[in-house]
Amino acid sequence: MSTEIVEIDHTMHHPAHAVWELIGDPVLYPRFAREITACEPAGTGVPSGKGARYRARYAATRTSAPVADEVTVLVHRPGEHLVLVGPHWQGGHLSLRLTPTDRGRATTVQVVLSLPESLTAGTALTPAWLRKRVRRALSLIADQLAGRAVTVSPTRIDATARGGGSVSALRVLTRAGVINPARPATVARQLATVARWGATLAGGLRSALLTDPTAIALVDERGPRTYTDLDRRSTRLANALADRGVRAGRRVAVMCRNHAALPEAAIACGKLGADVLLLNTGLSADQVADVVERHRPVALLADDEFAPLFHHLPDTLRYISTWSAAAGDLTVEHLIEQGATTPLPPPRTPGRVIVLTSGTTGVPKGARRRNPPGLSVAASVLSRIPLRAGERMLVAAPLFHTWGLAALQLSNPLRATLVLQRRFDAEATLAAIAEHRCTSLIAVPVMLQRLLDLPAHVRARYDTSSLRVVASSGSALPGALVTAFMDTFGDILYNLYGSTEVSWASIADPADLRAAPTTAGRCPLGTKVGILDARGHPQPPGVVGRIAVANDMLFEGYTDDTTCEMHDDLMVTGDRGYLDADGRLFVSGRDDDMIVSGGENVFPRPVEDLLMSIDGVLDAAVVGVHDPDYGQRFAAFVALKPGARLHATEIRDYVHAHLERYSVPRDVVFVPHVPRNATGKVVKDLLTEQV
Repeated sequence: MSTEIVEIDHTMHHPAHAVWELIGDPVLYPRFAREITACEPAGTGVPSGKGARYRARYAATRTSAPVADEVTVLVHRPGEHLVLVGPHWQGGHLSLRLTPTDRGRATTVQVVLSLPESLTAGTALTPAWLRKRVRRALSLIADQLAGRAVTVSPTRIDATARGGGSVSALRVLTRAGVINPARPATVARQLATVARWGATLAGGLRSALLTDPTAIALVDERGPRTYTDLDRRSTRLANALADRGVRAGRRVAVMCRNHAALPEAAIACGKLGADVLLLNTGLSADQVADVVERHRPVALLADDEFAPLFHHLPDTLRYISTWSAAAGDLTVEHLIEQGATTPLPPPRTPGRVIVLTSGTTGVPKGARRRNPPGLSVAASVLSRIPLRAGERMLVAAPLFHTWGLAALQLSNPLRATLVLQRRFDAEATLAAIAEHRCTSLIAVPVMLQRLLDLPAHVRARYDTSSLRVVASSGSALPGALVTAFMDTFGDILYNLYGSTEVSWASIADPADLRAAPTTAGRCPLGTKVGILDARGHPQPPGVVGRIAVANDMLFEGYTDDTTCEMHDDLMVTGDRGYLDADGRLFVSGRDDDMIVSGGENVFPRPVEDLLMSIDGVLDAAVVGVHDPDYGQRFAAFVALKPGARLHATEIRDYVHAHLERYSVPRDVVFVPHVPRNATGKVVKDLLTEQV
């Protein structure tokens, strides 16, 4: 059997021990070799060194389907020689030999790659191509060792794109059906309407009315509403609120589950130029009181189930019920019945939406959301998530959260039908998809896990073949969940990484997630990402640093007049991560999640992903706690599936077989459930007190 052999000698001006730190760890290879999309320990009991095994994925080109394989370390002499073999390589191997030169100040790396013809025939894997790609990978390794800084950004912000004017943005909007070239007069009126009202929820509604006013805008448990219904009801509500002191520049607090009252209230406030303060439905009474005191709204619109949280609020704050009102309570429906039908002119200054931060480690802060500058914002998301005009969009993510709000904002230019359910229930979600023939589902990761947790015979009752897009955001998406979800529902999963402050940074499409299940994806149109050091300087390739983002939707600051750290046009997110050799972003964790254990910087997310892959584990969270010997250590909190039995030693042994010693949790606490907020983020304060 003939074999293609590629030999390369490459000199790096760095000592062998430094070169070995990168070349000797196959897990790092995707950061430097674009063709290696993922590599992780296979957990065979030998975490590193000779005999260690790794699960790897390869893709010769960006359009190639990734191929899964397992490689084994055949030779492992630290600082000298590494040989890798694979069961499908049929006698082939990868050899990397390090030879010190220039009195140890430089190192010659000899690469020998042999692959059987059965793997290379009819592919791009020619000797010349392989040499070029190996040299490119070695160059990136040398760049990291030399500290040569780069900021990878596949799509930089283009000033002409603001307002949707760039060729790229127009192309995306046309493909999505937001702009219809066959109806130029309608497009002109829509753009003029958005220019007058701004790209707010109120402006988006007014624009959508020009296309099909009788189309169904949303469906909730009380029935459907057309775009005309929304416009009429929000106008009446706006006039009624104005009679009660709501006007431009003032704030209205809203605490609702997912139903029509929230978008109606937001649109009504938009017509008045008032700000909307969206309250998280998971807040405590003390947190509600604190948020109200700091933001001083003139009215509170809320579902009655939250009324017990309001006993600390000022008597002067007007309460208006949005769901299940008690007899005699003032309700949104009463206001709509009483409100005048007089059309309202566009406000001089469009109102803002204020979203609260998650507050998982402290008091939630109000973040002033920027009003979109135009259709370029819709083009950005649509450049990576293929939503289309006329979508039937089930929004399971909370509307008070940035991700649910983004779906609400996108629904207007898409002239979509929103399907809303007050509470998430996995089977009810599948039933609604089947009933309404939903084409997209907007969710958070814990919801996707609940869908998978349903027995197969229950999932089979519902026809979900209409789904083209399942878009997830709000918290980390475990790699095991990614693969299991796409294996069950098809390659329709998209993962958006962002935050309340930066909106979005990157979006992973199904191809990205098949290639590297833990990736956060690539930058959408009009967005750039930088990986920065502590001083704000760009990091070398493959280095873990602070993630910073630039786009048109960076927030305007917190309501206490503080903001996030900026470096030029890049806003620091508070997360740490790196970019791989193909420009995909990977999020390692929050800055404040990282611990230093025995001098090593480690993040909890890889441990959490690993725990979630164990049969019998329903949910898991890993947090850092104080350690008198090592400074800090990990503690794991594990919730088991009904009937499952696991011991703490089994958990620790499993982690040790896959990850480094300092990643192994010393404490393993079994809990009935892992406390999470409405977007799936772990509420850590409720865990650490148990250690």
